[in-house]
Amino acid sequence: MLFKEIPGLADVKKTLIQSVQTGHIHHAQLFFGNEGSANLALAWAYATYVNCEDKQPDDACGVCPACRKIGKLAHPDLHQIFPVAATKKITKDPLSENFLPDWRLFLAGNPYASLTDWLNYIGTENRQPQISAEESRQIIQRLSLKPYEADYKVLFMWLPEMLNITSANALLKILEEPPPKTLFLLVCQDPGRLLTTIISRTQMVRVRSFTDQEISHVLTTKLQVEPQRAAQIAHLADGNLNEAIRLSNEVKNDQHELFRDWMRLCFQLEKRLTDIVKNADKLAAMPREAQKNVLQYGINMVRESLVYTYNEPQLIRLEGEEMTFVQGFAKVITPERAERLFGYFNNAILHLERNASPRIVFLDTSLQVASSIKG
Repeated sequence: MLFKEIPGLADVKKTLIQSVQTGHIHHAQLFFGNEGSANLALAWAYATYVNCEDKQPDDACGVCPACRKIGKLAHPDLHQIFPVAATKKITKDPLSENFLPDWRLFLAGNPYASLTDWLNYIGTENRQPQISAEESRQIIQRLSLKPYEADYKVLFMWLPEMLNITSANALLKILEEPPPKTLFLLVCQDPGRLLTTIISRTQMVRVRSFTDQEISHVLTTKLQVEPQRAAQIAHLADGNLNEAIRLSNEVKNDQHELFRDWMRLCFQLEKRLTDIVKNADKLAAMPREAQKNVLQYGINMVRESLVYTYNEPQLIRLEGEEMTFVQGFAKVITPERAERLFGYFNNAILHLERNASPRIVFLDTSLQVASSIKG
């Protein structure tokens, strides 16, 4: 991964490059950004630049042995830790090293992917991922060795918030007394779940979400999406490039139809309670990611309806059936109702992620939505 392969974020790239050029490399850095941001990609590009054998003024060379090996995540001085869980192939004591071939292929396909994407990729079947205490013990053993060939040993840790308390304390110990020429790159989405003592020993690298223009550029130039559709997807993705890529790859986007029919049933609660129950069963039978996608689509539609209510047409990038739906839905979306609906849909996503019964989640959400929009 090179800096030039990451869209936008020129200011962050410049700061990272200058830290290497001036020799001010902090031994532990926390790349903090929302899901779908470039936090992981930037950490990867930074690791490449630090150990590049022919550094250029604005990027790594990309052709030296170090660049090629780190580009494939196969450098002997690059140690990688990420959340894992048991699968059909690996049933006991899963560790990152057991999943390295899958991990390399996964990131090669999309360095902006989410934890859910990763767990689905390796087939954890809803098992709870973590970074275990055994993982931390191995970290200490690996980093105690001298570098094989690079200037710096690099520990690349994705989502350190998934550390359990034992492994977090082990990481804290090595951060306090780091081996020479060792660089810790922690890629985080929720610093609030980290020990404050870990945060205090790292240098924060804040990574903003992508702009609509940056996402549109990626979709049109890399994925050959039509400019108008790319602009619409970028707006719906709300800075999340991974979500934008997912939306652009959908062969058939039936989320609108599912959400539209669901809301129509909620409007007719008294007459169609039986149909609401059947619809909850229908949604519950879908794959979990599809369920979450419908709820996220609902959040987007509520937002678009609220914007339409305030007569800001230049901010709305919908067309066809979606626009017609928003025009009608906006008639009942007051700021108070919008806030409640945001809460209902976000809570439903949270419950699904925690393995709650989808049937109960969708039925309960349906009744809450119906009560809100009819009240």
